[in-house]
Amino acid sequence: MKKVLLGVMATITLSTAAQAQNVTLGRFFGACEDAGTDTKASVGEACIIQSIINAASAELDGISVETLPTDWGNFYDQIKASYAGGNPPDIHVMHRHRVPEFAGLGAVADLSADLAGAGIDTSDWSANALSAVSYNGGIYGVPMDFHANLWHVNMDLMSAAGLVENGMPVLPSSPAELLAHAQQVKDATGQDYLAADFAQFPIGVRLVLALMWQQKANIFDGNNATVNNEAAMNAVKSMTQLFDAGLANPQLNYADSQQAFLNAEAAILVNGTWVVDFYDAEAAKADVPLSNYYVADFPTLFDVGATWADSHMWAIPASLQSDPATYQAALKVLAFINDHNVDWARTGHMAVRTSILESDEYAALPHRSEYAGTAGIAQDTPPSEAYGAIQDVLNRELQAIWLTGKDIAEALDDAEADIQDLLDG
Repeated sequence: MKKVLLGVMATITLSTAAQAQNVTLGRFFGACEDAGTDTKASVGEACIIQSIINAASAELDGISVETLPTDWGNFYDQIKASYAGGNPPDIHVMHRHRVPEFAGLGAVADLSADLAGAGIDTSDWSANALSAVSYNGGIYGVPMDFHANLWHVNMDLMSAAGLVENGMPVLPSSPAELLAHAQQVKDATGQDYLAADFAQFPIGVRLVLALMWQQKANIFDGNNATVNNEAAMNAVKSMTQLFDAGLANPQLNYADSQQAFLNAEAAILVNGTWVVDFYDAEAAKADVPLSNYYVADFPTLFDVGATWADSHMWAIPASLQSDPATYQAALKVLAFINDHNVDWARTGHMAVRTSILESDEYAALPHRSEYAGTAGIAQDTPPSEAYGAIQDVLNRELQAIWLTGKDIAEALDDAEADIQDLLDG
């Protein structure tokens, strides 16, 4: 009898599993094999997002979520290839700057009519969050965060250089002061002042863009490229002066620049909100040289405050709407992620839901008050279907300046010509 009952139970379990609606989810953020389902205990982007996804798969009745992790660097190439092949993930992450491209082509679904039915209250999204996922009157995704470039600070190195007052780092207010502070750090500690990924991903591009926006300039206006100008020249020279003086290393890639900061080999690291939780955890370890960690808003070196910013969002392919069962399951997964917005904000990213932004739980997150001004200075380029290609052009030409010694004016002129071709279609 016992064997019979066990057999019946096994049949029921298999039958239930067979009925589960599988939802594939494409993301970057890195891999985390042991994330588990505790959304409050995981650390770092990869494990926090995976714990949320794992929890959705465990808690949503009749739904299983299959994660398809990909590398950040070639994510959009892979996603575009999956669309071209007719097999995109049922859900995939996307940046705000890619909305005009994907929505403009009709690749991603307009979710406007279905969000409320899935339990997603768009009125709880901040105005910036709603704007991030909107295009031509439609809503093409569920926003997950608002992220921006920050200055991550080693307070011990800054203190040794006399650049700490009242427990806060003294940050430069002009390119000349930037150079002076950098020299103070080098003289006092022997270490570099600033580290960033200047040789791989477009962190350097975002840094230069911020300094252009601080001069009320941009790289294109409508359909006209505006790269080769005084503002861009000033922005680039603000960085090259550090390289020329041996106060920053232009050859660092993302991993190396991050390691230099954790090793206390640089006083400042320019990187995003996404690493605040990770650096805070690393600084607490006895074997990590970085021990006194602070997070600061991007300083204003020119006329007005500005820093690069973007948003992560979740999109659903338009083609999935022809499969109602999977489409509804995908919406439930997005609702689950939206419900766990405060858990994702533990990375350091800014939340998108007003109820979370105003909560005590959010205010209590580490270092949050130190970069409270970032939301007010966040900027990006105007929307463009060619954003990705434009960013690639800038990254190529800026790296040619600081890695191969290409003349600044020549590089900016070449960038402007190539970007104009992209804007002309």
